[in-house]
Amino acid sequence: MAKSEFHKMHGLGNDFVIIDARACPLDMPRARARAIADRKHGIGCDQLILLHNSKVADVAMRIFNADGSEVEACGNASRCVVALLKQDLQIETQGGIISGRLSGNDVTVAMGEAKFDWQDIPLAFAMDSASLPLAWEELANPMAVNMGNPHAVFLVKDADAVDLARLGPIIEHDAAFPERVNVNVASVDGNEIRLNVWERGAGLTGACGTGACATAVAAIRRGKVQSPVIVHQTGGSLTIAWTPGQAVIMTGSATYVFTGQADWDDFG
Repeated sequence: MAKSEFHKMHGLGNDFVIIDARACPLDMPRARARAIADRKHGIGCDQLILLHNSKVADVAMRIFNADGSEVEACGNASRCVVALLKQDLQIETQGGIISGRLSGNDVTVAMGEAKFDWQDIPLAFAMDSASLPLAWEELANPMAVNMGNPHAVFLVKDADAVDLARLGPIIEHDAAFPERVNVNVASVDGNEIRLNVWERGAGLTGACGTGACATAVAAIRRGKVQSPVIVHQTGGSLTIAWTPGQAVIMTGSATYVFTGQADWDDFG
């Protein structure tokens, strides 16, 4: 295979290798995605983003975690794709169609409606998604939200006091979540949220766009904050707006880092 171009970008430090394969389709088996994402032997990223043609939107986006697993949605990547292509876009994902528009130096993305039915999360059996009757040590009764991918949101007194590096993988792989789950631990201060995320297939991350959306939705539903709300993560902040029954709106930065070329056959 001849060399082709890739782009390195990040949203609040959540970094991506983006490959535009619309002109030349590219096979992406799990092992290849994992090799590209490897930070020692590959290019290195939290997620690999593969763009291809869509029959229902301007572009289609496939998302691969660092472990090679494919996931349904990524808010930070959606902002980066809009910034990369420098135009307002309808983006097809496995989690639904996402609308993105340039907004000054930032990008605003309509992430679709939050889902709360236990089948939509999905959960292994019927439970009240507003307060799951489950606990993992001090983390108890999360709200389950699907933002194109599954999230469990814990609202706690001090998000930074929770050992998420230890508890995150335990919750991610719990049998209650048949497709695994992203674990969000958040604390509220006024109308702002401090959030830490354990991302399924990627681990601790400095920023998670769908996690920020899910957490803001959970806090609004529980009456802890009012829309719009600012969500602070290690990598930076996002503004999330949500009205029940409407799409969740996320606004934040998207940063271009560099471009390069690679022969993808070298990655398996």
